[in-house]
Amino acid sequence: MQKVYIAGAHSRARTLSAYLKYLYTDIQVEAYLVNDEDDNAKWIDNIPVVHFTDSSELYTDYPVYIGTRGVYHTKLSAELKKCGFHKIYPVTVELDLQLRNAYLEKYFASVGRTFIKIDQLSCETNSDTENEPERKGRSEDRSGRIQDSQGAHRIYVVRNICDKSLQSPWKQKWYEKEIQAGAALTNQRLSDGILTDDSGENISLRNKQFCELTVLYWLWKNAGDEVIGMVHYRRHFILPEDWFRRMKAHQIDVILPVPLYVAPSIAGNYKSRHDSSDWEFLMEYLLWKNEDIYRSAKDFFDNNLYSPCNMFIMRKAVLDDLCAWLFPILEAVVKHGGQKADNYQNRYPGFISERLISYFFEKNRDKYKLVYADKNFLA
Repeated sequence: MQKVYIAGAHSRARTLSAYLKYLYTDIQVEAYLVNDEDDNAKWIDNIPVVHFTDSSELYTDYPVYIGTRGVYHTKLSAELKKCGFHKIYPVTVELDLQLRNAYLEKYFASVGRTFIKIDQLSCETNSDTENEPERKGRSEDRSGRIQDSQGAHRIYVVRNICDKSLQSPWKQKWYEKEIQAGAALTNQRLSDGILTDDSGENISLRNKQFCELTVLYWLWKNAGDEVIGMVHYRRHFILPEDWFRRMKAHQIDVILPVPLYVAPSIAGNYKSRHDSSDWEFLMEYLLWKNEDIYRSAKDFFDNNLYSPCNMFIMRKAVLDDLCAWLFPILEAVVKHGGQKADNYQNRYPGFISERLISYFFEKNRDKYKLVYADKNFLA
């Protein structure tokens, strides 16, 4: 039995623990190591949480996996080395993706399903013609929609005037188009001629609470592309250049982010990080609307996997179905929850929608053909 420690005791650390224990049955997590006592439980699933800088009872020969945000890795590594640890493994973005995908492949197989990603699908295509929009066979129509021999498609990149500058600027893909969220709240424009969410039928004025959902609403009511994607200026899908052709060739309806494991459950994770009364009202609302939907939603939210970040690529007809179902639920929850004093917590419609979108596609998995894609995070 390989005994290990995990540095950290919050969501990322618990997710890492789940991946390691599920993938490697010979691993035993001995303790979660922390360097402060703020907001840390004493135990997590019968595993102790230990202040490692004050403890003399730890075994420094055990490997330590750092399960925190990357910005803390350097400091934690230095503190762990100072305490005598020498097998220190920060969980980088790359390692997290590796563990997450391996976990999902094993989990899906255990429940009789197949975990499929867009880059695993084959497609007969000439790769030399897939790299630039100017190449023969691809153009933009007057509305800015990408047109090629396969149809109109576009991935919209959500931006806001409050966004911090990227340390490593993203080179925009030819199929991406920036859209400014919350444009009705300011006269400032992020660039000349940028697409904004305040034209046509829109809820742009509600952006401080609905965040990227004001763009989702705009896409629902105004976009005319055959296939529509939505990502964020810091988060983009990692896609093969010919992703659209693969969608067409395999009749894919939806691409979602590779699911994330959260503990103790989707519902429990939300309630521990946000106003739990809004979640409780959501479930009461679903029960009032339809008892069967409530039961299936409860079963889903009692599990651990959902696709985060309100990112997607899907056929417009599917987006219409999703939004017609989603927004009335969010409106009911917001009528109950109102405005929050804390700006971050006031974005609860967006946090709830992540869970609801995942549930929508789970309950409709026999109706829509869905695959997944990894995503990046730009510092």
